[in-house]
Amino acid sequence: MEPQSVLNHSLLKNILAEVKEVSNEDIRDEIVSDIYAKSKSLCKKVVSEQQPGLYRSDKLDEIFTSRIWGFPIMLILLGTVFYITIAGANVPSSMLADLFGYLEGKLTIIFEAMHAPEWLHGILVLGLFRGTGWVISVMLPPMAIFFPIFALLENYGYLPRVAFNMDRLFKRAGGHGKQSLTMAMGFGCNAAAILSTRIIESPRERMLAILTNNFVPCNGRWPTLILLASLFMTMGFTGATGTFMTAAILMGFVLLGVVVTLTVSWVLSKTALKGVPTHYTLELPPFRRPKIWNTIVRASIDKAWNVLKRAVIVAAPASILTWIFANIYIGDTSILMHFVNFLDPFGHALGMDGFILAAFILGLPANEIVVPILIMAYLSQGAMLEIEDLSKLKQVFIDQGWTWLTALNMMLFSLLHFPCGTTLVNIYKETKSAKWTFMSFMIPTVIAIGVTWLTATIARAFGWV
Repeated sequence: MEPQSVLNHSLLKNILAEVKEVSNEDIRDEIVSDIYAKSKSLCKKVVSEQQPGLYRSDKLDEIFTSRIWGFPIMLILLGTVFYITIAGANVPSSMLADLFGYLEGKLTIIFEAMHAPEWLHGILVLGLFRGTGWVISVMLPPMAIFFPIFALLENYGYLPRVAFNMDRLFKRAGGHGKQSLTMAMGFGCNAAAILSTRIIESPRERMLAILTNNFVPCNGRWPTLILLASLFMTMGFTGATGTFMTAAILMGFVLLGVVVTLTVSWVLSKTALKGVPTHYTLELPPFRRPKIWNTIVRASIDKAWNVLKRAVIVAAPASILTWIFANIYIGDTSILMHFVNFLDPFGHALGMDGFILAAFILGLPANEIVVPILIMAYLSQGAMLEIEDLSKLKQVFIDQGWTWLTALNMMLFSLLHFPCGTTLVNIYKETKSAKWTFMSFMIPTVIAIGVTWLTATIARAFGWV
């Protein structure tokens, strides 16, 4: 072989080796960056002279989508939303609980004056009224604050920036960048988020989004997380410091949900849903000043009110059934206690108890009713304290043997467990597959059981409880 040919062959090998070291994603990012830089240089003068608002938006994007500042700003905003929600919801939640406790007493007097049967008073007052009252007391104030604030961020144009920041993480996990948008939708409602996965064109990546959307807390799980974090996770802190610590804990749970989402996406993309992630270019809309009053009213009516209405509709029959199960006896034990006793050994292995597992199972139709069912189940078993405000609820839990581990594992199970009934129905409608619907139920359930069992085992091994 001639020397020149050998030299050319060696040079070609070196070039090919260098090309192999450059990933497709790096090439794509470089091309897009060059196109963007060229377009920016051509349009900057026109934009700055004719549309100063767009120019300001571009400057803000340099901060909000920065590799350095993007994620810290996301965490600060998320923590601020939680802080405002918790600080603003505590007082009205207690006031509503006081109001429903007062009305329950008046209804009891009316039923006694009418000489109504005890079973009728139990079903309508202790079951229906008490259950729905607790749903409203626990859910309405946080949702009335959280949804409008979230809507303001959405209308201002910040949520697409969140998707932009999360895009690279989802790509590395084998998913699609748009999965971050469906995940953000899941903070409001997982059932609605399943429908929003239609924006993902790839069937494989859409399935990833469907199977992992459950790991972000929806409106039905926020009250549970907020309530237990406030009662058990911030002992020793009061006032603004306690509210700040509660917000920090909630943010930690959200980050845990995101980590689980990315991890499960990565595992599925390497096993059952193998494939190469597709690319998309996200066009960021300009920042705009939202119509604050219209946004707050619309979010309060369209989201908070509709979510509350759905919760009450589901909670009403569930509350009645819970009371019935607690007051119909087989032998000397109620149906509810038979069920609880069956689940109790497994519940204790997970750091909880049979009542908690029974509440999650009976609360399958909607996550919103898990805590009300749990309270009713506890109160029907001899803890006859009439709950007049939220401060007395902690004593009910302590009387049932709760520790910080019980609260922590219930929060973990609430975050990670199976989707609600409405979400499962939507998954079946979207996938047309009983197999994938079953997988969407089993994957989070197995993870929730594994995480709570591991947490309980470690805590007991080190003597922390």
